[in-house]
Amino acid sequence: MTIETNNQTPLAAIILAAGKGTRMNSDLPKVLHPVSQKPMVQWVVDAVVEAGVERTLLVVGHGADEVKKQIPNCEFVLQEPQLGTGHAVDVCRETLANFEGDILILGGDGPLIRAQTITQMVEKQKETQASATLATSTIPDPTGYGRIVRDTNDRFSAIVEHKNATPEQLDIHEVYPSYAIFNAASLWSCLDNLEKNPVSNEYYLTEVPAMMLARGEKVEIVNAVPPEDILSINTPQQLAEVEAMLQARLDTTLESTS
Repeated sequence: MTIETNNQTPLAAIILAAGKGTRMNSDLPKVLHPVSQKPMVQWVVDAVVEAGVERTLLVVGHGADEVKKQIPNCEFVLQEPQLGTGHAVDVCRETLANFEGDILILGGDGPLIRAQTITQMVEKQKETQASATLATSTIPDPTGYGRIVRDTNDRFSAIVEHKNATPEQLDIHEVYPSYAIFNAASLWSCLDNLEKNPVSNEYYLTEVPAMMLARGEKVEIVNAVPPEDILSINTPQQLAEVEAMLQARLDTTLESTS
């Protein structure tokens, strides 16, 4: 089942959760590491459901059977082998073969995502009828994040990875935390033409928005992600940081309702 917005555009979600999480130094699949008493990917699923998205696909790989057991109410798609984020989305194509609408794409290792951020993305996509809407954040220290490059009209131009950025681009503080909505037909068409990165041998979803622009399609930005919400989990230290941030958020919510 899919939700329909006021302009009758169905919406589905793909959550990328296939990674092994080598830096976690654990046999447990990364997305199942507990954060504030539930698996980190469950926070992402819950935010998607709270935002009104009723059809959620979970891309699984490492520890797929265990993930399926612990995360209810999702459709599961196996990514094997794992050839990057573009490939992870593309393996969902068959499951969504008859789907015509918009597709929300999120990482399963970012439990700080909020339902209201997703809602702002959906509203922007609906309002502009764009081929893609990217959520961005402006942060004090953008080290390591892909930079959002805007043109002279302040519109989206490209996502530039930190390691590929020029000195001028490194001064950009608006970053892309990998939250996006794509028109399904445009997305599949771009993935048909997405080339494998010659260095990593993987397909990168971050190249798709620029491909859409090159085809004359509209790509929108909504600067909707609070700076404290962009941290994803790749190490035990980051897990502890996110745990503390989520607990503080929960405590604040309890205080405001008491």
